[in-house]
Amino acid sequence: MTDRYESPLSTRYASEYMLRLFSSDTRYQTWRRLWCALARAEMELGLPITAQQVEALEAHITDIDYDCVRQREKEVRHDVMAHVYAYGKAAPEAAGIIHLGATSCYVTDNADLILYRDGLKYLRGELLGVLANLAQFAGQYKATPTLGYTHYQPAQLVTVGKRATLWMQDLFSDLDELDYALENIRFLGCRGTTGTEASFLELFDGDGAKIDEMNRRLAGAFGFDQCFDVCGQTYPRKVDSRILNALSSIAQSLYRMANDIRLLQHDRQVEEPFEDTQIGSSAMAYKRNPMRCERICSLARYLMADAMNAPMTASVQWLERTLDDSANRRISLPEGFLCADAILRLAQNVTAGLRVNEKIIERAVREYLPFIATENLLMEAVKRGGDRQAVHEIIRRCSMEATARMKEGGDCDLLARLAAEPAFGMTEAEMTALLEPGRYIGRCAEQVTAFLERHGAGLGGVKSAGAEIEV
Repeated sequence: MTDRYESPLSTRYASEYMLRLFSSDTRYQTWRRLWCALARAEMELGLPITAQQVEALEAHITDIDYDCVRQREKEVRHDVMAHVYAYGKAAPEAAGIIHLGATSCYVTDNADLILYRDGLKYLRGELLGVLANLAQFAGQYKATPTLGYTHYQPAQLVTVGKRATLWMQDLFSDLDELDYALENIRFLGCRGTTGTEASFLELFDGDGAKIDEMNRRLAGAFGFDQCFDVCGQTYPRKVDSRILNALSSIAQSLYRMANDIRLLQHDRQVEEPFEDTQIGSSAMAYKRNPMRCERICSLARYLMADAMNAPMTASVQWLERTLDDSANRRISLPEGFLCADAILRLAQNVTAGLRVNEKIIERAVREYLPFIATENLLMEAVKRGGDRQAVHEIIRRCSMEATARMKEGGDCDLLARLAAEPAFGMTEAEMTALLEPGRYIGRCAEQVTAFLERHGAGLGGVKSAGAEIEV
C-alpha cells in the first residue's frame, strides 16, 4: 500500500528471513504451537484432555482467521483471548481446553524467546560472514604498507591488512557477547499468573513433580534445555537488555569499520563496491560516494539508540508484572533485530568487494615517509655519535620548515635539510637508502598471521553472500 506508512526496515533493508521470522504468521503460529504443546503435555501427564483434541489443535496451526481475531479483539480488548477465540472456532472440539492453566505470557513470552533465539542464530551466521570476508582481506594485504593515522593525522606506517584485524577484533568481541546472550536464553515455561504455578497445583492435585515435568517437556519441545529458575508472570526483562546490548555492540563495531572506510575513501586509498551503472550523485555525475558505509553508520546510530529501550524497561518492572513493557517491546525488539540484520547484510556486501588502490596508498606513503623515518634516522644518527637531544631538535626544526614549504606547494625537502646539518652526521643518499616502506611496518605482517591463526580457523568454511546481496 502506498497510502500507508511502512517501515523502511521492512521495505528496504532487512532480509527475507528476518521479515518472515518477525511476521504475524510466524508469531501467531508459534502461539498455536505453544498451545498444542501445552495440551499434549497436560494430556500425557493425566489431565482430562483427549488425543483427538490435541490432534484437532495440531491440524489448525497455520489457518489463522485474522479477520475473526481483529473483530474479537475489538470486542474484548485482549489480543491473546482474541486468538484463543479464533483458534477455538477453527478447532471447536478442543475449544474448551485451549490455554488451560496458562496466562497470556505463556504464549507471548515463550514465543518471543523462540523468535529471539532464532534471530540471534541467524545474525551469528551473518556476523561470521563479515569476519570471513575480513579474514581473507587481512591475509591478502597483511604486508601492504599504508599510512597509519592518530588524531586523523599521518603517523607511523601500518599495513592495510593489520587495520582490518582491528575491525575483526572488535567483531570477535561482539561474537562473544552474542554467544553469551544465546547461551543464557532460558524458556519461561508455563508458570501461572505470578510465577507460583498455583493453577497447575490445582490441576495436578498438588503434584509438583508433574508441574516440573510439564515444563521440561514444553522447553524441550521448542529446543530449550531449561527454564528460568524463578520468575514473575514474565521472563526477566534483563534478557531483552542483554540481547539488544549484543546487537548494539555489533552496531558500534560496524559503525567504526564503516567510518574508517569512509575516511579512507575520501583519500581514495580504500573504496567500497561501486557498480558500473551506479549513480553517485544526481547533480555531480563524477561522484563516487560511500553510500553503503554511510548507510551502515546511519542504521547503526538508530540501533545503538534503540538498545536503550531495554534497560529502561527492565529497570521499571513492578513486582511480579506490569504492562508498560508491552508496547515498547513490540517495537524495539523486532526493529532491533531487523536493523542489526540490515547492518550486517551491508557489511557483508562492503567487505566482499573492498577495493584497495595500492598506487595511491604507495604515493601517500612516499610523501610522508621522510617524516615517518625520522625516528629511525634519529637512532642511526645517535649510533654515529650524535647527541640524542640535539639530533631530536634538528629533526623537529627541519620537519617544521619542510612542512611549511609543502604547505606553500613545494616538494618535501626534509632529507636535504637534515643532510645540511653537520651535527646530524648523515648524507642525503645515506638517508634515502633507509626509506624502504617495509622497514617501517614493524611486526604488522606477523601480527596479522598470528591473529588469523588464532581466530580465523573456524572461518574457512563460512560463505558470505555479501557480493550478491542487493543493497
